[in-house]
Amino acid sequence: MELDLSQLHRIAAEQGIEAETLDEALAQALKLAYSKTPNAAKHARVELDERAGSFTIWAQDEIPVEPTEEDPRPRPELGEPYDDTPQDFGRVAAATAAQVITGLFRKVADDKIFGAFSGQKGQIINGIIQQNSRDPQNIHVAVGDVEAILPRREQVPGEVYRHGERIRVYVVNVARGLKGPEIIVSRSHPELVRRLFEREVPELASGAVSIMSIAREAGARTKIAVRANTPGINPKGSLIGPSGNRVRSVMENLGDEKIDIVDWSNDPAKFIAAALSPAHATSVRVVSEKNQTAIALIKEDQLSLAIGKEGQNARLAAKLTGWKIGIESVESQAVRSEVSEETEEDNSAASSAE
Repeated sequence: MELDLSQLHRIAAEQGIEAETLDEALAQALKLAYSKTPNAAKHARVELDERAGSFTIWAQDEIPVEPTEEDPRPRPELGEPYDDTPQDFGRVAAATAAQVITGLFRKVADDKIFGAFSGQKGQIINGIIQQNSRDPQNIHVAVGDVEAILPRREQVPGEVYRHGERIRVYVVNVARGLKGPEIIVSRSHPELVRRLFEREVPELASGAVSIMSIAREAGARTKIAVRANTPGINPKGSLIGPSGNRVRSVMENLGDEKIDIVDWSNDPAKFIAAALSPAHATSVRVVSEKNQTAIALIKEDQLSLAIGKEGQNARLAAKLTGWKIGIESVESQAVRSEVSEETEEDNSAASSAE
């Protein structure tokens, strides 16, 4: 049966597909197509001949073998191969070859995309917002000739995504999907904030300053704990920048989201006190290092600041430090201490009277 393999090999070579890869895929596809023809043999193989520009389907029939005492259920033997290429198989072969070529081209293109973006996982990329009426739950972001997906779960509450606007997104995952490479990006991921600061702060790139932890409630507030690795460097000042230009540049990419930058410490009490900023903690008492629980004492007039709107500040401080933080007012603590002392004095006086 005629099949212009030389031409197919040339077309494949232009796309970087090896002849052996094409031949293997083509043989498998032709064998599958043959198996669907009437009276197709169970055992068959496809032989491709590039010089002749043809292919042949060689079939073999099963020959029953008499059972013996040693082998009561013998496998049938295969007879001599014979040419079983269907007479009207040319049209099927041509369509099969076209499908194989198309499939291989798509795979090569998908592999290039996957290879290019797999190295971008965990990084920031720039794209252009594309609305898709057939997929209203997700935002499509065009990155060159490829569309990444910004799922609803990775979107920032209240953030508006307008068609045609440029946007910076964080690459969460790159995987092979049913329809090709699937690139998932995020606007709400805490690491987006880290990457934005790394673009603005040379001290982060050089390693002189490190971001130790991030706690984020996207669209509202982010807390960042920083540490200096080089003596004489102010880590908070490095992220804030001259006249606040560095942190302001990051915030421009995050809309109305506020950013608190605090000093990291390996002393839990100091770290927790810093994490509760902008409130000032008078003191922090570690209740249990094992269970990572602590109580912060805050002046009455700063309690609402320490807790934050709907508990946000306290919640982010707990995420940032990894500790469960109880917040109590200094004044109520003092009252309890006075009551406790008076009770002890009363008990002592009663014991003496007895």
